[in-house]
Formats: sequence, C-alpha cells, structure tokens
Amino acid sequence: MNFGIIGCGVIAFTHASALKQLASEGCCLYGCCDVDREKAEAYAQDHGVKKVYPDYHAMLADPEIDIVCVCVPSGLHGQVVMDAARAGKAIVCEKPMEITPEKIEEVIRVVRASGVKMQCIFQRRLMPVAIALKELIAQGALGRICMAEARLNYYRDQAYYNSAGWRGTWDLDGGGALMNQGVHGIDLILWMLGGQIDTLYGKAATLCRDIPVEDTAAALIRMKDGALCVIEGATIAYPGYSSTFTVYGEKGTVSFDDQHIIAWNFIDQENAPLRPDLGSDVVGGAKNPIDIGIYGHICLLRDIAQAVRDDRAPMLPPEEAALAVKVICAVYESTKAGLPVKFQ
Repeated sequence: MNFGIIGCGVIAFTHASALKQLASEGCCLYGCCDVDREKAEAYAQDHGVKKVYPDYHAMLADPEIDIVCVCVPSGLHGQVVMDAARAGKAIVCEKPMEITPEKIEEVIRVVRASGVKMQCIFQRRLMPVAIALKELIAQGALGRICMAEARLNYYRDQAYYNSAGWRGTWDLDGGGALMNQGVHGIDLILWMLGGQIDTLYGKAATLCRDIPVEDTAAALIRMKDGALCVIEGATIAYPGYSSTFTVYGEKGTVSFDDQHIIAWNFIDQENAPLRPDLGSDVVGGAKNPIDIGIYGHICLLRDIAQAVRDDRAPMLPPEEAALAVKVICAVYESTKAGLPVKFQ
C-alpha cells in the first residue's frame, strides 16, 4: 500500500514514524505535498519519500497512491477528504475530521457515496486501559455509572500560536483548547461511557493567550441515563499535565492518565476484573505537540491498509468522528447563549 501525506506539518512526522514501523507489512510512504514546496522537499528528504507533488490534486491523480493521510489544518480537512473520496483514494484523516457538525455530515455523505474506506485518528481509543474500561462499563461491572471526568490540561505558550497562522483561529483551527487538544479526550470519555447525551452546559474563555479562541473551558454533561460527565480543557496549565480520565460507578472506580492506572478499585475486590497492562507507549503531548507516542497511529494505519486489502470497514470510520465535534461546538453555543444545550 502506497501512502501519500497531504500537509507536512508536525503531525505528518508522526505518520512517517508509524509508516516506518509498518514497512515490513507492505506500507510505503510513497509521496507527500505541502503548500510550502520547500517544507515538502525537506520532509521527503528526512523520511525517504519517493515523490513530491506540486499540490494534493496531483497526488490524487496518481494511480500509484492507494491511501492519503490528511494532515492539513483542521478547517481544511473536509475539502481535502471529499476531493480524495471523489478521486477514489482511501483516506486517513487527522482529528478533528471537520470543525462543525454540518461540515462533518457533508463529508460523511460524500465518503459514503464514493464507497472509499476512511479512517479517523483518535489514537487514545487504542490504549489498553481505555478498551478495558469501556468493556467493563458495557458489561455492568462498575454498576450504574454516576459520574465521569476528563481533565485535559495542556500547555501551549504564545509562541506556539504565533508559529503558524492557522493555529488558534476559528476558520482553520475551529476553536482552541477543546477543538485542537481536547478533542481526543472528549472523544475518549464519551466513547468509553457509550451512552447518549441529554444536556450540556459549558463555558469557554480566553484568559491568557492573544488568540480569538478559547484557552480555558469546562463543561457539565448530563447523559440520558442520568450520569454526570465533567470535562475541563485548557492550554494554559503550565507545564502541561497528563490527561486524566475517571469513571465512578456504584460498584467501583477506575482512573488513569497518559502514563499510569491511578485507581482500579472495586467494592468486591476479591472478584475484581483483571487489571490491564497500561502498555509501553505514552500518548503524551501535554507539554509539547511533538511528544506523542506512535502506537495508536501504527494500529490505525495498519488497520486502514488491511481494510482496503480485505474490503471491510476500518476501525474508526467517519461516523465515529462526529460526536466529539458536536460536543465542542455545543460548548461554544452554550457559552454564547449562557444556557444549556439540549441534544436530540
């Protein structure tokens, strides 16, 4: 499978590292492109890329390319994905798939109509402890879920936002601490809970950075089953802290962060479920966007290649990418209105 990278910024290096690990499985980083030709040339030289394209349309026209990885700014994801789908290429899209629920619905329609395979990147779902906790909740091992927390406290200084014109903008980043950094954790906590949202009340604010979007935010979600979910997200939490997820059930509590299982406590401890291995990969990224592990990307890139070969659905199709963005946009809506947002 020949992969092409569209957009040679920070996250493209993670894709390159993952594909290097998959080379023995037939995954080849074949081509790349970027609006900055020099950046694309340097990326190609660093990662042994065979071909540099003048633009992504030229890449999509090349029959040698099987799968494209969309690594452009968030607000451009949808258009590139739809162009790739119409060109018949399988797709890997970085988070968020798009920056509004309406745009996501449009992308899903185009991808479905084209029949191509599409994988969305939410690598936290590959954490063994997250998989185990989701299964425990679904099986009722924690009893009724009463409360859940996601603490997503990153640190990004002003220089980070100044380093690229799209960062911290509504048009191209879609938001701030929630849409760029927090979207991973929001997706994860809601995926683990597996339930439907009833109501959300949120507040987003710009308190420290010179940007139009939020650097600090919090939300209270009431699930349809009555459970409460608290989400906090920031990019002003110096020096940056591991994202922490906690679920409190009537039969016990499970809590973990990027590096540790903090709590695996059950009232009936003698018959408690087996504590999972956290795994050797650290998700990271709280202090620096380049400090993220590649395990999740390896799994998801491997899966899309196998999905194409086996003609099956990939692990994280575009429908899976919608909820987190809907929740984040609801926080923005709630902030403007000063009122809760009711989910249908």
